[in-house]
Amino acid sequence: MRRPSSLRRQAGLALPIMLIMLAVMLVSSIYLLKASTSTTLTTANLAYDSALGKEADLGVHKAFEWLSGLVDKSVLYNNLPANGYVATMDPTWTVSIAAFWNGSITLPPDNSGNVIEYVIHRMCSFPGAYGNANQFCMQTTAKNNAPAPVQMGSSLAQNAPPYAGQPQLHYVITARIFGPRGGNVVTQSVVMMGP
Repeated sequence: MRRPSSLRRQAGLALPIMLIMLAVMLVSSIYLLKASTSTTLTTANLAYDSALGKEADLGVHKAFEWLSGLVDKSVLYNNLPANGYVATMDPTWTVSIAAFWNGSITLPPDNSGNVIEYVIHRMCSFPGAYGNANQFCMQTTAKNNAPAPVQMGSSLAQNAPPYAGQPQLHYVITARIFGPRGGNVVTQSVVMMGP
């Protein structure tokens, strides 16, 4: 029996169409797999970065603990490399400059292999007392026993909080951590305290 000519022309056409559809589906699935893998890696890297940031806070905590525990603040007039303290800070330096980390302290590696390093900079131009000639230190006027923030323009009122006689100097604590997988996180904190 002979097929009609219209059926003979359509015979075998479904196979190439199905192969093209399968190829499109294969390429789409490879793209989706790659996209989901990239998302998973990005999420894992963000979590790792966040964990390193939290662990770098240990360096800030250690430095603050030492700084706030000092009874005689006059020792802060000069560099104390054994404590990770530098009495000056060059405003042109950034954490990526090696000189920024001169005088820093490196803590022993933790159980995960992370190494934490910290340094404390006093925000002054030169070593010595903050009131010396030509000395410029970042200062904030201290308020003693201020019950609430003072509103703009009310500092001359009779009930304004009394200001302390000595200013508070600014100290920048910078900590960085090196993770075993190549991660590097830097965190900073500014501490204000009297001279």
